[in-house]
Amino acid sequence: MLLAATKRRDRCLLMTAYATGLRVSELVRLKVSAIDGERMTVRVEQGKGRKDRYTILSQRLLSELRSYWKEHRSPIYLFPNRKGGPISIDYAQRIYNLAKLRAGIQKGHGIHTLRHCFATHLLEAGVDLRTMQTLLGHNSMTSTERYLQIRQHRITTTANPLDLLRLPN
Repeated sequence: MLLAATKRRDRCLLMTAYATGLRVSELVRLKVSAIDGERMTVRVEQGKGRKDRYTILSQRLLSELRSYWKEHRSPIYLFPNRKGGPISIDYAQRIYNLAKLRAGIQKGHGIHTLRHCFATHLLEAGVDLRTMQTLLGHNSMTSTERYLQIRQHRITTTANPLDLLRLPN
């Protein structure tokens, strides 16, 4: 899907959504000053619950954002509209839906799917729930634990360690 976004700005928007796990409301209001390439973090200002937090910054995303920045130097917002303000949530959804259509992807109901993919892939990579909770900006661990249920089917496809041992018959 990321490759299906034809404009660099659109690809960077989708990559940022996936690589940071931001809510769409946080994504569209993301400021240029929030990107910290030295600490490899993204500062989320006034996220849900009007709380600030940090999330991780991918080296690949940083590289893409630097290339994007060379073409589109916005003084405030990373993804500005024509007037210099933040793009709308609806516009970000349209970017997602168009890329999804071009890529031939049937699953996923909106750009929030990229946030779910971020969390699910962190879980699959072995990231602990407390770290995920912090990165996602969840107040309650219950919200983060939903991702355990999403990946529950992996339990039935995981090989039992005893079956992996080479024991004589």
